Amino acid sequence: MSRLTRRKLLMFFGCSAAATALSPKIGNFLGSSSEVAQAQTTGLSFTPLKLAHPLEAYETNPSFVPLGIGGQGNTLAANQDVALPSYQYFDDVIVPPEYERYVIVGWGDRVFPDSEEYFGYNNDYLSFIPINGNPNDGYLWANHEYVSYPISSLLGDDELASFPSTDQLVLGLDLSQPTLFTLGEFAYNQGGSIVRIAKDSNGQYAPVDDNANRRIHLLSGLGINSGRSDGYQTVTSWGTSSYQTGDQNFLIGTGPAATDVFPLSSDGLGNQIIGTAFNCSGGTTPWGTILTAEENFQGSVTESVSPNGTQTGYDTEGIGFAFGLVGEKYGWMVEISPADPSFQNRKHTALGRFRHENIAFRVEAGRPLVAYMGDDRRGGHTYKFVSNGTVSNPTDPSNSQLFEDGILYVARLNPDFSGQWIPLVPGTPTNPLSPSEIAEAELNAFGQAQRDGRIRLPQRTGIAGATEDGGSFIVDLTNETVLSDYQGRTLADFYPNQGAILTDAFLASNLVGGTPSSRPEDVEVHPGDGSVFIAFTDHAPGGDGYPDSRVFVVSKYFSDIDAIQQFGGLYRIIETNSDATSLTFSWSVFEHSGEDGAINGAGFANVDNLEIDTLGNIWGVTDMSTSTHNGFRTGVAGEQRDIDHTETGNVSSLVGVFGNNWLFYIPVVGPNAGLVVPFAYGPPRCEMTGPYFIRNSSGVDETLLLAVQHPGESSPIGDGVLLGRDIEMLSLDGTTLFNQQRSVPRGSNWPSNIGYVGNPGGSFNGLLPPRPSVIGVTRRNGGAFV
Repeated sequence: MSRLTRRKLLMFFGCSAAATALSPKIGNFLGSSSEVAQAQTTGLSFTPLKLAHPLEAYETNPSFVPLGIGGQGNTLAANQDVALPSYQYFDDVIVPPEYERYVIVGWGDRVFPDSEEYFGYNNDYLSFIPINGNPNDGYLWANHEYVSYPISSLLGDDELASFPSTDQLVLGLDLSQPTLFTLGEFAYNQGGSIVRIAKDSNGQYAPVDDNANRRIHLLSGLGINSGRSDGYQTVTSWGTSSYQTGDQNFLIGTGPAATDVFPLSSDGLGNQIIGTAFNCSGGTTPWGTILTAEENFQGSVTESVSPNGTQTGYDTEGIGFAFGLVGEKYGWMVEISPADPSFQNRKHTALGRFRHENIAFRVEAGRPLVAYMGDDRRGGHTYKFVSNGTVSNPTDPSNSQLFEDGILYVARLNPDFSGQWIPLVPGTPTNPLSPSEIAEAELNAFGQAQRDGRIRLPQRTGIAGATEDGGSFIVDLTNETVLSDYQGRTLADFYPNQGAILTDAFLASNLVGGTPSSRPEDVEVHPGDGSVFIAFTDHAPGGDGYPDSRVFVVSKYFSDIDAIQQFGGLYRIIETNSDATSLTFSWSVFEHSGEDGAINGAGFANVDNLEIDTLGNIWGVTDMSTSTHNGFRTGVAGEQRDIDHTETGNVSSLVGVFGNNWLFYIPVVGPNAGLVVPFAYGPPRCEMTGPYFIRNSSGVDETLLLAVQHPGESSPIGDGVLLGRDIEMLSLDGTTLFNQQRSVPRGSNWPSNIGYVGNPGGSFNGLLPPRPSVIGVTRRNGGAFV
């Protein structure tokens, strides 16, 4: 159980007492010594939010029980009602009583010079670039990841067709028909937004008119289609409004694929690229640019490629086919400069093509630039890029060129907690892991494994009986003898050049023996010691691959009610000699997922985006699937999922005990060091993403930016219907179960229900539509965030 959390913290950071964990590093790198000394001796500076499930933090700290939207609630004393017999979730972002939250900008807001353009959907990664170093005035960057119901009836199940959608309410547009116009709007709603924000008279950030406010989306640069000769030369718009007519704001590629692959692309556009989308997480460079991650591109353009790196052909459905977007030009890290509209937005192909979720940097003068990344898929990998050039001044914009030339490595995590970085270059030997190896734990427990321990490898004619080149070949427990055909070769036997290897990085990584992992949703470099924290969100296997069960807990192996659970975890990598360019490292599990009463359970499930504050404390949000929240499926009926703590195998229904997605805090100093402390939860069916701290002029964290993604996803717009059920819960002692009566709104009206109107283009007509939005959170009395 998580009683060892603080002991683990000491082990990881090598300190003699919880009150001093990491303090030497923090004192040297972050904040003043007085701030650190105070944090070491004082408790929490806020009242933890009381969630539905029991947490160790409630035994030693008071907790705040919400009783409605807008900050209503009561405070419980420490160790009072740790396990609640009933709990109600509310349709709001609920924060501790010492804080207030407010909406900065929301989907549909007209905050751009062209009054027809609007802020995009489903915000994810957030950043803030101050103007002339002024933290009160700067450019907000917001990713827009994807579109989902209720923006359009096309994106919901048939049972939702009779319920209102938000397209006409908020945008004044009809997106109910499967036309080129609708697909174009879906594409436009992805990508990113740049909006200047400044503090108003209330000390809250609000949008400011600025000619640099702009959208970058999947169809940016669509006008270059006019130069094609493959039938797409007339596809240069999706409507008649000014922003729907294709412009020339195309992107370019840098690095190996830009020279080896893109000249071969069937679009005939060479190194010109139409748009960016599917933008999940990202990172901010010390010189003020954004690296935004193209994640789940496979649903809109073709993912599989031929040996030369070009797509195997158009998928006949989706946005890619409709607008002629070739798959090899998506799935990259994209660099954008919010403060400089003249900056040529670019996709850095030396960083590899996969389902990018994140990026974190080590940028040190006189050293190579190092970037860590993750591939968010089941069986995806963790990567490191090391530039061939070196950093001169970490804030010099010319550092962007370092992303163009270097080596991409994939991580090999060994069961003995050691690890290697394997280079993805033509001369690297092939040595894929076998299904029997990666499925070892499940085979020992059950005699069988989910998905038969599958791993995907590049398909090539004549290898393992394949008759076609391109795409992937599944090797599993039923046919793993064919692995001998893949061994004893090099990547050069499968790909003609470096660009093709990087374009097919996922399969190439499997081929050289990278560790299939469990959806690495975020990576962050700790500023105190340079260690790398990785949020693996879900250990369950899937169609793309099987996480190595010697490293990740892929099942609930035993029927004991406190058996270890498989809902991800927070891992930590330490480079050998703290050298970011090292080819070896050690790894450990910093916090494992699961109920607090379960073995090794930290009290959360599906950890996602991370943020590390100026004192070195760790913040994280959860990414539980909307179809599992509170044990209810999405849709009209709110069907109940079975929750049984004696089940074994892939027990995803147990995620229901954790309620709505929430934000937690792990202090690394003081009497609460190592505790998972709940700070906020979001509206029904939402995911809170992109936590980002804005520091004041003294360098102290003051405002937390959060994106509230897809409130009310795949459910009817909030109409007062409450869902209720009993949920079987595990007590903190790990030996007993109790039933809790849980209630939650079926859908959401947030933030319309808290009075946020903004300036969208449609009319609410008396309805209160849910709208993905960006919020700020500050202390009610001002000052340092914690």
